[in-house]
Amino acid sequence: MFCRVTPLVSGLSRAPNLLWNCGNCPGVRQMQHDISLIVLHRDFATAAAATPQKPPSTARPLRRIRGVEPTNAAEYFEDWKEIVVTGGSGGNGICSFLSLPYTEYAGPDGGDGGNGGHVIFEATHNFNSLNHVSAKITGQSGTKGRSKDMHGKSAPPTVIQVPLGTLFRDQNDQLVKELKRKGERFVAARGGAGGRGNAFFKSNDLRAPMVRENGGLGETKTYAVELRVMAHVGLVGFPNAGKSSLLRAISRARPKVASYPFTTLQPYVGYVEYEDYVQIAVADIPGLVPDAHKNRGLGVDFLRHIERCVCLLYVIDLSKPEPWLQLEHLRYELDMYRPGLADRPCAIVGNKIDLPEAVANLPAFEAEVKMPVFPVSAMKGMNITALLMHIRKLYDEHPEETPPPDEDDEE
Repeated sequence: MFCRVTPLVSGLSRAPNLLWNCGNCPGVRQMQHDISLIVLHRDFATAAAATPQKPPSTARPLRRIRGVEPTNAAEYFEDWKEIVVTGGSGGNGICSFLSLPYTEYAGPDGGDGGNGGHVIFEATHNFNSLNHVSAKITGQSGTKGRSKDMHGKSAPPTVIQVPLGTLFRDQNDQLVKELKRKGERFVAARGGAGGRGNAFFKSNDLRAPMVRENGGLGETKTYAVELRVMAHVGLVGFPNAGKSSLLRAISRARPKVASYPFTTLQPYVGYVEYEDYVQIAVADIPGLVPDAHKNRGLGVDFLRHIERCVCLLYVIDLSKPEPWLQLEHLRYELDMYRPGLADRPCAIVGNKIDLPEAVANLPAFEAEVKMPVFPVSAMKGMNITALLMHIRKLYDEHPEETPPPDEDDEE
């Protein structure tokens, strides 16, 4: 039976007529709960309106001193790296004795440990630099043996892919291995052998041996890893000659460009594309300084990058007085570092031809060098097409992927 009632609740201006279930039923209890929620909500709203609001805060957030810079893999191009490789350790053998129903002393059953994994380098076309190779490489260790004559699992080898033409030298600067063909491998460090369990030492004279072996340690060797060829064409010049701007003008690479010297501290490689789908690698070499062959201003490290280029482009700043002296100093530094390095196929690029000083110095520069000169403006893109055609000519005339080996590199 139902009856219509009007609930009287303090604070409610309008209370609709509701059908309540007569008697002691859950409907009455539920309706009372709903009405109490309405009353509580109205009371909280009234209290919030009566509370004074605080004024908004004027405190400023803390300023980030140094933001997170985006990582560009090409900016950290590496063509030389010293690494330490360690083979995986072998698993230990265990000392265990078998106990079976009706045979309490069933004899030794300790298994052998697994062998450690080797560290192997493999030549591939998938990489063109060494920035993915870690400075310390350790192979996987084998697992230890188990009871019931169960041997441990041998660890798989750790295979690291490197570009073609990668050289490995020992601590005495002696050539150990050169990876020339795709898929060629070099075992840099061998893993340790697994230890023997006590079941291995059982004999007619010793029926219950209490002897086991620990796994052998892997080899630890240090190598200087370097690329035989970093790029087909290398841009050589003094600081602020416009090498980075020139690379930006002829390729899609975006090296850092600024008005102060040594903005480029690592080689930056870009690719020049042609209509017949040929791509030529061009490297922006950090700027040289006088006496670079004496390791002034990290000169030896920068000259090492030049050694890994097949052809050279001397970038000369024509806006400076007597620009032909720049070419003489550059060739002198190359010959002092390694005799014959300046005799590689080369061309001369006269940069900043958009400046009046460069236009005035161009005739005297061409008369002094006695070589074809390509006057360009890397910033405004002037005469870039002629330079790109000459780069393709150098590539076609010298298609070798690697320069001829040096005498001290022969095995």
